[in-house]
Amino acid sequence: MKTLVTASWVIAHDGRSHVEIPDGAVLIDGDTIVDVGERAELDRHQADERIDLGDAVVTPGLIDLDALTDIDHLILDSWASPELAAGFTWSTEYFAAPRAVFDAAQRRTVREYALAQLALHGITSYMPIASEVHSDWAETYEDLVAMAEVSTRLGLRAFLGPSFRSGVNVIGADGKRTVRFDEEAGRRGLADALRFLDHTAQLADPLVTGVLLPCRIETLTPDLLRDAARAADQRGALVRLHALQGMSERDYIQHTYGRTPLQLIADSGLLSDRLIVPHGVVLDVHPEVLGSDTGDVAVLADAGVSIAHCPLTNARYAHNLHTFAGYRAQGVNLCLGTDSFPPDLIRGIDVGTQVAKLQAGDLGQGHLTGYFDALWTGGATALHRQDLGRLAAGATADLAAFALDDFRMGVTEDPLRTLVLNGTARDAVLTMVAGKVVMRNGSIPGVDLTALRRAGQQLFDVMRAAYPERDCRRRPVNELFPPVFPLSSQGGGRWCVGCSVSRGVDGSSRGIDGGAERGIARQSV
Repeated sequence: MKTLVTASWVIAHDGRSHVEIPDGAVLIDGDTIVDVGERAELDRHQADERIDLGDAVVTPGLIDLDALTDIDHLILDSWASPELAAGFTWSTEYFAAPRAVFDAAQRRTVREYALAQLALHGITSYMPIASEVHSDWAETYEDLVAMAEVSTRLGLRAFLGPSFRSGVNVIGADGKRTVRFDEEAGRRGLADALRFLDHTAQLADPLVTGVLLPCRIETLTPDLLRDAARAADQRGALVRLHALQGMSERDYIQHTYGRTPLQLIADSGLLSDRLIVPHGVVLDVHPEVLGSDTGDVAVLADAGVSIAHCPLTNARYAHNLHTFAGYRAQGVNLCLGTDSFPPDLIRGIDVGTQVAKLQAGDLGQGHLTGYFDALWTGGATALHRQDLGRLAAGATADLAAFALDDFRMGVTEDPLRTLVLNGTARDAVLTMVAGKVVMRNGSIPGVDLTALRRAGQQLFDVMRAAYPERDCRRRPVNELFPPVFPLSSQGGGRWCVGCSVSRGVDGSSRGIDGGAERGIARQSV
Protein backbone atom coordinates (compact mmCIF):
# COMPACT_ATOMS: atom_id res chain seq x y z
CA MET A 1 0.00 0.00 0.00
CA LYS A 2 1.29 3.43 -0.97
CA THR A 3 0.75 6.47 1.26
CA LEU A 4 1.49 10.09 0.40
CA VAL A 5 2.06 12.45 3.34
CA THR A 6 2.06 16.16 2.52
CA ALA A 7 2.63 19.31 4.59
CA SER A 8 3.86 22.87 4.32
CA TRP A 9 7.34 21.68 5.36
CA VAL A 10 9.24 18.39 5.18
CA ILE A 11 12.66 17.77 6.75
CA ALA A 12 14.35 15.45 4.26
CA HIS A 13 17.88 14.01 4.07
CA ASP A 14 19.94 14.50 0.92
CA GLY A 15 22.69 12.00 1.78
CA ARG A 16 24.85 14.62 3.48
CA SER A 17 22.55 16.45 5.87
CA HIS A 18 18.95 17.18 6.70
CA VAL A 19 17.35 19.74 4.37
CA GLU A 20 14.11 21.72 4.55
CA ILE A 21 11.60 21.32 1.72
CA PRO A 22 8.77 23.89 1.57
CA ASP A 23 5.43 22.44 0.48
CA GLY A 24 6.88 18.95 0.65
CA ALA A 25 5.76 15.35 0.50
CA VAL A 26 6.85 11.88 1.57
CA LEU A 27 5.85 8.85 -0.51
CA ILE A 28 5.73 5.57 1.40
CA ASP A 29 5.32 2.05 0.09
CA GLY A 30 4.53 -0.38 2.91
CA ASP A 31 7.10 0.28 5.63
CA THR A 32 9.66 2.05 3.42
CA ILE A 33 10.06 5.58 2.11
CA VAL A 34 10.35 5.53 -1.68
CA ASP A 35 10.64 9.26 -2.36
CA VAL A 36 10.80 12.64 -0.62
CA GLY A 37 10.45 15.93 -2.43
CA GLU A 38 8.19 18.76 -3.44
CA ARG A 39 4.46 18.12 -3.28
CA ALA A 40 3.95 19.25 -6.88
CA GLU A 41 6.30 16.50 -8.06
CA LEU A 42 5.17 13.66 -5.78
CA ASP A 43 1.48 14.47 -6.24
CA ARG A 44 1.73 12.80 -9.64
CA HIS A 45 2.21 9.38 -8.04
CA GLN A 46 -0.72 7.07 -7.45
CA ALA A 47 -1.34 6.58 -3.73
CA ASP A 48 -3.82 4.39 -1.87
CA GLU A 49 -3.99 6.90 0.99
CA ARG A 50 -3.21 10.59 1.18
CA ILE A 51 -2.53 12.30 4.50
CA ASP A 52 -2.52 16.08 4.07
CA LEU A 53 -1.31 17.70 7.28
CA GLY A 54 -1.71 21.29 6.09
CA ASP A 55 0.48 23.86 7.82
CA ALA A 56 2.81 21.47 9.63
CA VAL A 57 6.39 20.23 9.58
CA VAL A 58 7.04 16.55 8.85
CA THR A 59 10.23 15.24 10.44
CA PRO A 60 11.97 11.92 10.97
CA GLY A 61 10.45 10.06 13.90
CA LEU A 62 11.84 11.18 17.26
CA ILE A 63 14.30 8.75 18.88
CA ASP A 64 14.25 8.72 22.70
CA LEU A 65 17.04 6.63 24.21
CA ASP A 66 16.16 7.32 27.85
CA ALA A 67 12.39 7.24 27.57
CA LEU A 68 10.24 7.39 30.68
CA THR A 69 8.01 4.31 30.93
CA ASP A 70 6.69 5.07 34.40
CA ILE A 71 4.24 7.27 36.29
CA ASP A 72 6.55 10.24 36.64
CA HIS A 73 8.13 11.03 39.97
CA LEU A 74 10.62 13.73 38.98
CA ILE A 75 7.67 15.99 39.77
CA LEU A 76 8.27 14.86 43.35
CA ASP A 77 12.04 14.59 43.67
CA SER A 78 13.38 17.57 41.69
CA TRP A 79 12.29 20.26 44.18
CA ALA A 80 13.64 19.15 47.53
CA SER A 81 16.48 20.44 49.67
CA PRO A 82 19.18 17.85 50.54
CA GLU A 83 17.58 17.27 53.94
CA LEU A 84 14.22 16.38 52.41
CA ALA A 85 15.75 14.58 49.43
CA ALA A 86 17.37 12.07 51.78
CA GLY A 87 13.86 10.78 52.42
CA PHE A 88 13.37 9.69 48.82
CA THR A 89 15.90 6.82 48.92
CA TRP A 90 15.44 3.43 50.53
CA SER A 91 16.39 3.29 54.20
CA THR A 92 18.65 0.46 55.37
CA GLU A 93 15.67 -0.84 57.35
CA TYR A 94 13.52 -0.95 54.21
CA PHE A 95 16.31 -2.70 52.28
CA ALA A 96 15.88 -5.69 54.59
CA ALA A 97 12.24 -6.21 53.51
CA PRO A 98 11.28 -4.23 50.40
CA ARG A 99 7.93 -4.58 48.71
CA ALA A 100 6.59 -3.95 45.24
CA VAL A 101 4.14 -1.04 45.38
CA PHE A 102 2.40 -2.20 42.17
CA ASP A 103 1.31 -5.67 41.17
CA ALA A 104 1.90 -7.07 37.67
CA ALA A 105 -1.40 -5.79 36.26
CA GLN A 106 -0.77 -2.30 37.63
CA ARG A 107 2.74 -2.28 36.21
CA ARG A 108 1.31 -3.14 32.81
CA THR A 109 -1.10 -0.20 33.09
CA VAL A 110 1.80 2.07 34.06
CA ARG A 111 3.64 1.00 30.91
CA GLU A 112 0.61 1.58 28.68
CA TYR A 113 0.13 5.03 30.21
CA ALA A 114 3.76 5.93 29.55
CA LEU A 115 3.98 4.46 26.06
CA ALA A 116 0.84 6.31 25.00
CA GLN A 117 2.57 9.49 26.15
CA LEU A 118 5.54 8.71 23.89
CA ALA A 119 3.28 8.29 20.87
CA LEU A 120 1.44 11.53 21.65
CA HIS A 121 4.76 13.41 21.68
CA GLY A 122 5.99 12.17 18.29
CA ILE A 123 8.40 9.51 19.59
CA THR A 124 8.70 6.53 17.27
CA SER A 125 11.73 4.65 18.70
CA TYR A 126 12.48 4.35 22.38
CA MET A 127 14.67 2.67 24.98
CA PRO A 128 12.84 2.64 28.33
CA ILE A 129 13.66 3.85 31.82
CA ALA A 130 11.53 3.49 34.93
CA SER A 131 12.01 3.76 38.67
CA GLU A 132 13.31 1.07 40.98
CA VAL A 133 12.22 3.04 44.02
CA HIS A 134 8.71 1.59 44.04
CA SER A 135 9.75 -1.94 43.00
CA ASP A 136 10.95 -4.68 45.32
CA TRP A 137 14.24 -4.81 43.38
CA ALA A 138 14.24 -4.25 39.62
CA GLU A 139 12.26 -5.33 36.56
CA THR A 140 11.53 -8.94 35.70
CA TYR A 141 11.43 -10.97 32.53
CA GLU A 142 7.63 -11.07 32.80
CA ASP A 143 7.45 -7.27 33.10
CA LEU A 144 9.28 -6.83 29.82
CA VAL A 145 7.29 -9.51 28.00
CA ALA A 146 4.18 -7.54 28.97
CA MET A 147 5.77 -4.23 27.90
CA ALA A 148 6.72 -5.68 24.52
CA GLU A 149 3.12 -6.80 24.00
CA VAL A 150 1.74 -3.36 24.86
CA SER A 151 4.36 -1.59 22.73
CA THR A 152 3.68 -3.73 19.67
CA ARG A 153 -0.07 -3.25 20.07
CA LEU A 154 0.44 0.52 20.08
CA GLY A 155 2.86 0.24 17.15
CA LEU A 156 6.01 1.82 18.62
CA ARG A 157 9.56 0.71 17.86
CA ALA A 158 11.06 -0.62 21.10
CA PHE A 159 14.56 -1.50 22.28
CA LEU A 160 13.81 -3.44 25.44
CA GLY A 161 15.30 -5.43 28.27
CA PRO A 162 14.60 -5.87 31.99
CA SER A 163 16.75 -3.77 34.28
CA PHE A 164 19.13 -5.59 36.59
CA ARG A 165 21.37 -4.59 39.47
CA SER A 166 23.26 -6.10 42.37
CA GLY A 167 22.85 -3.16 44.75
CA VAL A 168 20.64 -0.26 45.72
CA ASN A 169 21.33 3.21 47.07
CA VAL A 170 20.27 3.43 50.71
CA ILE A 171 20.26 5.99 53.52
CA GLY A 172 21.42 4.77 56.92
CA ALA A 173 20.12 5.85 60.31
CA ASP A 174 23.02 8.32 60.39
CA GLY A 175 21.66 10.00 57.26
CA LYS A 176 24.62 8.94 55.11
CA ARG A 177 24.21 7.37 51.70
CA THR A 178 25.82 4.13 50.65
CA VAL A 179 25.03 1.12 48.46
CA ARG A 180 23.80 -2.17 49.88
CA PHE A 181 24.26 -5.30 47.79
CA ASP A 182 22.49 -8.56 47.02
CA GLU A 183 24.79 -10.14 44.47
CA GLU A 184 22.56 -13.14 43.90
CA ALA A 185 19.71 -10.80 42.91
CA GLY A 186 22.09 -9.25 40.38
CA ARG A 187 22.93 -12.61 38.85
CA ARG A 188 19.23 -13.50 38.62
CA GLY A 189 18.58 -10.17 36.95
CA LEU A 190 21.20 -10.72 34.28
CA ALA A 191 19.81 -14.21 33.67
CA ASP A 192 16.37 -12.64 33.18
CA ALA A 193 17.87 -10.12 30.75
CA LEU A 194 19.50 -12.88 28.68
CA ARG A 195 16.28 -14.86 28.73
CA PHE A 196 14.51 -11.80 27.33
CA LEU A 197 17.06 -11.55 24.52
CA ASP A 198 16.16 -15.13 23.62
CA HIS A 199 12.47 -14.22 23.81
CA THR A 200 12.82 -11.30 21.38
CA ALA A 201 14.83 -13.47 18.99
CA GLN A 202 11.99 -15.98 18.96
CA LEU A 203 9.38 -13.23 18.55
CA ALA A 204 11.06 -12.04 15.36
CA ASP A 205 9.00 -8.84 15.71
CA PRO A 206 10.60 -6.03 13.67
CA LEU A 207 9.32 -3.53 16.23
CA VAL A 208 11.02 -5.19 19.24
CA THR A 209 14.78 -5.45 19.68
CA GLY A 210 16.28 -6.97 22.81
CA VAL A 211 19.01 -4.95 24.54
CA LEU A 212 20.82 -5.09 27.90
CA LEU A 213 19.77 -2.39 30.37
CA PRO A 214 21.81 -2.61 33.57
CA CYS A 215 20.95 -0.02 36.21
CA ARG A 216 23.12 2.78 37.60
CA ILE A 217 26.82 1.96 37.60
CA GLU A 218 27.22 2.28 41.37
CA THR A 219 24.54 -0.39 41.89
CA LEU A 220 26.45 -2.95 39.81
CA THR A 221 29.41 -4.93 41.09
CA PRO A 222 32.49 -5.07 38.84
CA ASP A 223 31.78 -8.79 38.35
CA LEU A 224 28.25 -8.09 37.12
CA LEU A 225 29.53 -5.38 34.78
CA ARG A 226 32.08 -7.79 33.30
CA ASP A 227 29.46 -10.53 32.91
CA ALA A 228 27.16 -8.09 31.11
CA ALA A 229 30.00 -7.00 28.82
CA ARG A 230 30.81 -10.62 27.90
CA ALA A 231 27.16 -11.37 27.21
CA ALA A 232 26.86 -8.27 25.01
CA ASP A 233 29.95 -9.27 23.04
CA GLN A 234 28.70 -12.82 22.54
CA ARG A 235 25.26 -11.70 21.39
CA GLY A 236 26.13 -8.44 19.65
CA ALA A 237 23.66 -6.67 21.92
CA LEU A 238 23.42 -2.97 22.65
CA VAL A 239 24.02 -1.98 26.27
CA ARG A 240 22.77 1.14 28.03
CA LEU A 241 24.40 2.01 31.35
CA HIS A 242 23.48 5.01 33.49
CA ALA A 243 26.85 6.43 34.50
CA LEU A 244 28.95 9.58 34.74
CA GLN A 245 25.89 11.40 36.03
CA GLY A 246 26.63 12.65 39.55
CA MET A 247 29.37 13.45 42.03
CA SER A 248 27.95 11.03 44.61
CA GLU A 249 28.36 8.21 42.05
CA ARG A 250 31.93 9.27 41.27
CA ASP A 251 32.88 9.63 44.94
CA TYR A 252 31.41 6.24 45.86
CA ILE A 253 33.16 4.37 43.05
CA GLN A 254 36.50 6.04 43.64
CA HIS A 255 36.29 5.31 47.37
CA THR A 256 35.14 1.71 46.87
CA TYR A 257 37.17 0.59 43.85
CA GLY A 258 39.98 3.13 43.58
CA ARG A 259 38.94 4.01 40.05
CA THR A 260 36.78 6.61 38.35
CA PRO A 261 33.47 5.45 36.86
CA LEU A 262 34.93 5.80 33.36
CA GLN A 263 37.89 3.62 34.32
CA LEU A 264 35.51 1.05 35.81
CA ILE A 265 33.54 0.98 32.56
CA ALA A 266 36.75 0.49 30.58
CA ASP A 267 38.01 -2.25 32.91
CA SER A 268 34.69 -4.10 32.56
CA GLY A 269 35.05 -4.39 28.79
CA LEU A 270 31.94 -2.33 28.06
CA LEU A 271 33.63 0.47 26.11
CA SER A 272 32.49 0.00 22.51
CA ASP A 273 30.16 1.45 19.92
CA ARG A 274 27.39 -0.73 21.37
CA LEU A 275 27.40 1.25 24.64
CA ILE A 276 24.92 4.06 25.30
CA VAL A 277 25.51 6.18 28.41
CA PRO A 278 22.94 8.55 29.85
CA HIS A 279 23.93 11.23 30.97
CA GLY A 280 27.69 11.40 30.57
CA VAL A 281 27.99 14.68 32.48
CA VAL A 282 30.60 14.03 35.20
CA LEU A 283 33.92 13.78 33.36
CA ASP A 284 37.22 15.60 33.80
CA VAL A 285 35.89 18.61 31.84
CA HIS A 286 33.10 19.18 34.37
CA PRO A 287 33.82 22.12 36.70
CA GLU A 288 33.06 20.01 39.78
CA VAL A 289 35.67 17.44 38.73
CA LEU A 290 38.74 19.07 37.16
CA GLY A 291 37.32 21.66 34.81
CA SER A 292 39.95 20.75 32.24
CA ASP A 293 40.29 18.15 29.51
CA THR A 294 42.67 15.33 30.41
CA GLY A 295 41.28 12.85 27.90
CA ASP A 296 37.97 11.50 29.24
CA VAL A 297 35.90 12.79 26.32
CA ALA A 298 38.42 11.40 23.84
CA VAL A 299 38.17 7.96 25.47
CA LEU A 300 34.42 7.93 24.80
CA ALA A 301 34.85 9.21 21.26
CA ASP A 302 37.59 6.74 20.36
CA ALA A 303 35.50 3.81 21.61
CA GLY A 304 32.41 4.97 19.70
CA VAL A 305 30.32 5.31 22.87
CA SER A 306 27.04 7.22 22.49
CA ILE A 307 26.00 9.75 25.13
CA ALA A 308 22.22 10.01 25.61
CA HIS A 309 21.95 13.69 26.53
CA CYS A 310 18.82 14.59 28.52
CA PRO A 311 18.89 18.40 28.65
CA LEU A 312 15.46 18.97 30.19
CA THR A 313 16.01 16.49 33.03
CA ASN A 314 19.58 17.69 33.53
CA ALA A 315 18.33 21.24 34.01
CA ARG A 316 15.67 20.10 36.46
CA TYR A 317 18.31 18.34 38.54
CA ALA A 318 20.73 21.30 38.20
CA HIS A 319 23.21 19.43 35.96
CA ASN A 320 24.75 20.63 32.69
CA LEU A 321 26.76 18.90 30.00
CA HIS A 322 30.17 20.63 29.69
CA THR A 323 29.63 21.05 26.84
CA PHE A 324 27.39 19.85 24.03
CA ALA A 325 29.62 21.58 21.48
CA GLY A 326 32.78 20.29 23.14
CA TYR A 327 31.65 16.65 23.05
CA ARG A 328 30.62 16.99 19.40
CA ALA A 329 33.90 18.63 18.45
CA GLN A 330 35.81 15.63 19.81
CA GLY A 331 33.65 13.20 17.86
CA VAL A 332 31.37 11.81 20.56
CA ASN A 333 28.10 10.52 19.14
CA LEU A 334 25.37 12.46 20.95
CA CYS A 335 21.79 11.27 20.98
CA LEU A 336 18.86 12.47 23.08
CA GLY A 337 16.62 11.20 25.86
CA THR A 338 13.76 12.56 27.91
CA ASP A 339 14.28 10.65 31.21
CA SER A 340 11.28 12.33 32.85
CA PHE A 341 7.80 13.60 32.15
CA PRO A 342 6.78 15.01 29.78
CA PRO A 343 8.56 12.96 27.09
CA ASP A 344 8.99 16.20 25.16
CA LEU A 345 12.17 16.20 23.11
CA ILE A 346 11.27 19.58 21.59
CA ARG A 347 11.26 21.20 25.03
CA GLY A 348 14.48 19.32 25.72
CA ILE A 349 16.11 20.83 22.65
CA ASP A 350 14.88 24.28 23.67
CA VAL A 351 16.46 23.95 27.12
CA GLY A 352 19.67 22.49 25.70
CA THR A 353 20.15 25.27 23.17
CA GLN A 354 19.52 27.99 25.74
CA VAL A 355 22.01 26.39 28.15
CA ALA A 356 24.56 26.24 25.33
CA LYS A 357 24.11 29.97 24.69
CA LEU A 358 24.60 30.72 28.39
CA GLN A 359 27.73 28.59 28.61
CA ALA A 360 29.26 30.20 25.53
CA GLY A 361 28.03 33.72 26.24
CA ASP A 362 27.13 33.84 22.55
CA LEU A 363 23.64 33.72 21.01
CA GLY A 364 25.14 32.09 17.94
CA GLN A 365 26.28 29.04 19.92
CA GLY A 366 22.90 27.40 20.58
CA HIS A 367 23.80 24.52 18.25
CA LEU A 368 20.22 23.95 17.12
CA THR A 369 21.41 22.05 14.05
CA GLY A 370 23.53 19.82 16.29
CA TYR A 371 20.63 19.09 18.62
CA PHE A 372 18.39 17.98 15.75
CA ASP A 373 21.25 15.90 14.35
CA ALA A 374 21.55 14.26 17.79
CA LEU A 375 17.81 13.63 17.90
CA TRP A 376 17.67 11.92 14.53
CA THR A 377 20.96 10.68 13.10
CA GLY A 378 22.69 10.49 16.50
CA GLY A 379 19.91 8.25 17.78
CA ALA A 380 20.07 6.09 14.66
CA THR A 381 23.85 5.76 15.02
CA ALA A 382 23.54 4.72 18.68
CA LEU A 383 21.01 2.05 17.67
CA HIS A 384 23.10 0.86 14.70
CA ARG A 385 20.05 1.58 12.53
CA GLN A 386 20.99 3.80 9.63
CA ASP A 387 17.53 3.24 8.18
CA LEU A 388 16.09 5.39 11.00
CA GLY A 389 16.41 9.08 11.77
CA ARG A 390 16.13 10.34 8.19
CA LEU A 391 13.50 10.93 5.53
CA ALA A 392 15.07 9.62 2.34
CA ALA A 393 14.41 6.98 -0.26
CA GLY A 394 15.11 3.54 1.18
CA ALA A 395 14.77 4.60 4.82
CA THR A 396 12.21 3.04 7.13
CA ALA A 397 8.98 5.04 7.24
CA ASP A 398 9.18 6.29 10.82
CA LEU A 399 8.09 9.91 10.92
CA ALA A 400 6.43 12.56 13.04
CA ALA A 401 4.64 15.79 12.21
CA PHE A 402 4.01 18.94 14.25
CA ALA A 403 1.32 21.51 13.55
CA LEU A 404 2.39 25.08 12.90
CA ASP A 405 -1.11 26.51 12.39
CA ASP A 406 -2.13 27.15 16.00
CA PHE A 407 -2.52 30.91 16.51
CA ARG A 408 -0.50 30.55 19.74
CA MET A 409 2.46 29.27 17.69
CA GLY A 410 2.81 32.73 16.19
CA VAL A 411 4.27 33.38 12.78
CA THR A 412 6.50 30.82 11.10
CA GLU A 413 10.05 31.86 10.35
CA ASP A 414 12.10 28.69 9.99
CA PRO A 415 9.85 25.69 10.81
CA LEU A 416 12.30 24.09 13.26
CA ARG A 417 13.29 27.31 15.02
CA THR A 418 9.60 28.21 15.29
CA LEU A 419 8.73 24.79 16.71
CA VAL A 420 11.52 24.89 19.30
CA LEU A 421 10.97 28.47 20.45
CA ASN A 422 7.17 28.68 20.22
CA GLY A 423 5.92 25.10 20.40
CA THR A 424 6.39 21.79 22.15
CA ALA A 425 6.11 18.13 21.22
CA ARG A 426 2.46 18.40 22.29
CA ASP A 427 1.98 20.00 18.87
CA ALA A 428 2.49 16.54 17.33
CA VAL A 429 -0.35 15.69 14.95
CA LEU A 430 1.06 12.48 13.46
CA THR A 431 3.27 9.66 14.69
CA MET A 432 3.98 6.95 12.11
CA VAL A 433 6.09 3.82 12.59
CA ALA A 434 6.99 1.49 9.72
CA GLY A 435 4.41 3.23 7.54
CA LYS A 436 1.53 2.74 9.99
CA VAL A 437 -0.22 5.56 11.83
CA VAL A 438 0.31 5.23 15.58
CA MET A 439 -1.16 8.60 16.56
CA ARG A 440 -3.20 11.10 14.57
CA ASN A 441 -4.48 14.40 15.94
CA GLY A 442 -4.14 13.33 19.56
CA SER A 443 -5.87 9.98 19.10
CA ILE A 444 -4.29 6.52 19.40
CA PRO A 445 -6.28 3.66 17.89
CA GLY A 446 -7.65 1.30 20.53
CA VAL A 447 -6.64 3.51 23.49
CA ASP A 448 -9.17 5.26 25.75
CA LEU A 449 -6.99 8.16 26.84
CA THR A 450 -9.58 9.48 29.29
CA ALA A 451 -9.74 6.18 31.15
CA LEU A 452 -5.96 5.79 30.97
CA ARG A 453 -5.45 9.26 32.43
CA ARG A 454 -7.74 8.39 35.33
CA ALA A 455 -5.90 5.13 35.96
CA GLY A 456 -2.56 6.92 35.76
CA GLN A 457 -3.57 9.45 38.40
CA GLN A 458 -4.78 6.69 40.72
CA LEU A 459 -1.52 4.77 40.37
CA PHE A 460 0.54 7.92 40.88
CA ASP A 461 -1.36 8.57 44.12
CA VAL A 462 -0.53 5.06 45.30
CA MET A 463 3.13 5.53 44.37
CA ARG A 464 3.31 8.89 46.17
CA ALA A 465 1.63 7.47 49.26
CA ALA A 466 4.27 4.75 49.50
CA TYR A 467 7.26 7.04 50.08
CA PRO A 468 7.20 7.39 53.91
CA GLU A 469 7.67 3.68 54.57
CA ARG A 470 11.05 3.90 52.81
CA ASP A 471 12.10 7.17 54.45
CA CYS A 472 14.63 6.61 57.24
CA ARG A 473 12.67 9.16 59.31
CA ARG A 474 9.19 7.95 58.27
CA ARG A 475 8.01 11.47 57.49
CA PRO A 476 4.43 11.80 56.21
CA VAL A 477 3.63 12.64 52.60
CA ASN A 478 2.70 16.25 53.24
CA GLU A 479 6.09 16.83 54.91
CA LEU A 480 8.08 15.07 52.19
CA PHE A 481 6.15 16.78 49.40
CA PRO A 482 4.74 20.08 50.70
CA PRO A 483 2.43 22.01 48.37
CA VAL A 484 3.67 25.18 46.69
CA PHE A 485 1.29 27.11 48.95
CA PRO A 486 -0.52 25.72 52.01
CA LEU A 487 -3.75 23.93 51.17
CA SER A 488 -6.87 25.78 52.16
CA SER A 489 -8.66 24.33 55.16
CA GLN A 490 -11.85 24.95 53.16
CA GLY A 491 -10.70 22.83 50.24
CA GLY A 492 -11.68 19.29 49.44
CA GLY A 493 -8.44 18.30 47.78
CA ARG A 494 -6.87 14.87 47.73
CA TRP A 495 -4.24 15.85 50.33
CA CYS A 496 -4.91 17.82 53.48
CA VAL A 497 -2.45 19.72 55.63
CA GLY A 498 -1.42 17.48 58.50
CA CYS A 499 -2.73 14.29 56.90
CA SER A 500 -0.53 11.22 57.21
CA VAL A 501 -2.96 8.86 55.50
CA SER A 502 -4.07 8.91 51.89
CA ARG A 503 -6.69 7.03 49.95
CA GLY A 504 -5.64 4.18 47.71
CA VAL A 505 -7.03 3.29 44.32
CA ASP A 506 -9.77 1.22 45.97
CA GLY A 507 -10.63 4.02 48.38
CA SER A 508 -9.12 2.27 51.38
CA SER A 509 -6.69 4.14 53.61
CA ARG A 510 -2.99 3.41 53.22
CA GLY A 511 0.07 4.19 55.24
CA ILE A 512 2.47 6.51 53.49
CA ASP A 513 6.06 5.99 52.50
CA GLY A 514 9.16 7.71 51.02
CA GLY A 515 12.07 7.29 48.53
CA ALA A 516 15.11 9.01 46.64
CA GLU A 517 17.54 11.87 46.77
CA ARG A 518 18.07 14.36 44.00
CA GLY A 519 19.11 12.21 41.09
CA ILE A 520 18.81 8.95 43.08
CA ALA A 521 15.03 8.56 42.81
CA ARG A 522 15.27 8.17 39.06
CA GLN A 523 16.96 4.81 38.92
CA SER A 524 17.77 3.20 35.59
CA VAL A 525 15.15 0.52 35.20
